[in-house]
Amino acid sequence: MNEFNERYGTDSVREFTVSDADAGPYSLAEGPDGALWFTLVHRGAVARRDPDDGRVTVHPVGDGPTVITAGPDGALWFTEYRAHRIGRLTPGGAYSSFAPRTPEGGPFGITAGPDGALWFTLSSADRVGRVTVDGEVTEYPAPGAFPSALTTGPDGALWCTLNQGNAVGRLTTDGHGTAYPLPTEGAGPVGIAAGPDGALWFTEIGAGRIGRITVDGAVTEYPLPDPAARPHAVTAGPDGALWFTEWGGGRVGRITADGHVSSYPLSRTDCEPHGITAHDGALWCALETGSLARIEVRP
Repeated sequence: MNEFNERYGTDSVREFTVSDADAGPYSLAEGPDGALWFTLVHRGAVARRDPDDGRVTVHPVGDGPTVITAGPDGALWFTEYRAHRIGRLTPGGAYSSFAPRTPEGGPFGITAGPDGALWFTLSSADRVGRVTVDGEVTEYPAPGAFPSALTTGPDGALWCTLNQGNAVGRLTTDGHGTAYPLPTEGAGPVGIAAGPDGALWFTEIGAGRIGRITVDGAVTEYPLPDPAARPHAVTAGPDGALWFTEWGGGRVGRITADGHVSSYPLSRTDCEPHGITAHDGALWCALETGSLARIEVRP
């Protein structure tokens, strides 16, 4: 029996089919209505899983919906990577979208900012954008190459991974950027989240590591048991630890604030877990093969 089963029990991971295998569940977020919302990147849709009966409702949107987040206006906001737009969907299903100022920018990451606006990355254009809930768009140069995921830090700035710059970037709300290089070459950082310890935590998909950076720029890296795990997304869990997806091995990982790593298998090594979020006291991750996995968290 592995460490996960010893601590949580064999019934603590459940998977729910929410689409066909070609639709591609990718990113998820808890909505203002208490439901779980997720993108179907290959179907051009955003879906809602009802918290009571598990019923899935699918809403067509623009091409390539990728990362999704809850906005300050009671709507869901998401990037449309292939349509090069920022999408907005109300819990009632009303859809609208906004064009960044830079065309063909490849919007990827998105987060609610500290200033009441939504912030997003334009990975292909090396820029970071800001859109108000009324649709007014501003853009700034990213502090490095290929900005990917981003989040609001405890210091009131935006923090993003610079996937091709091998660095983590910090951007103030007035557009001043700073890059912090990573110690490991070819780390390829992707996911990033604010941790419960006042630091930012990120995944190194190219190096098989989880990184931690303080708001002063001090970086620590933690190697995973499987160097080929290809960690992708990361989120703070309800248990005070950070949880992340291992795209390369079909697992969900957990790392404590002091660096203790555990890795727990999902049903298939090729299930392609991508986004992960806390919801209803558990961790949920999107499996690109057509399911959502729920991981129970126990004290």
